[in-house]
Amino acid sequence: MFFNRLKRRDVKTEYDQRLLELINNLKEEWDHAAQTQNAVADSDIEMEQETALARQKYFFIYKEARIRKIKNNQIQPSVISYDRNDFES
Repeated sequence: MFFNRLKRRDVKTEYDQRLLELINNLKEEWDHAAQTQNAVADSDIEMEQETALARQKYFFIYKEARIRKIKNNQIQPSVISYDRNDFES
């Protein structure tokens, strides 16, 4: 009986970790799509739709992680600003 509980926790931990990795990957995809759209002078509607789709995928998975109360111990690189002028005031 004890081993069954331990096994369930391990499975939950494994899938929580997979969900966090998926969130990070989707955030990178969304950032890449947004940067591409901003870099291209003639961004067409298809490019805007791809960016919107990447955004919706990210928020869908992010909402699932919030429901499951998953915490991430690392900060995504896209959240950190490396411009020192932002920190100096």
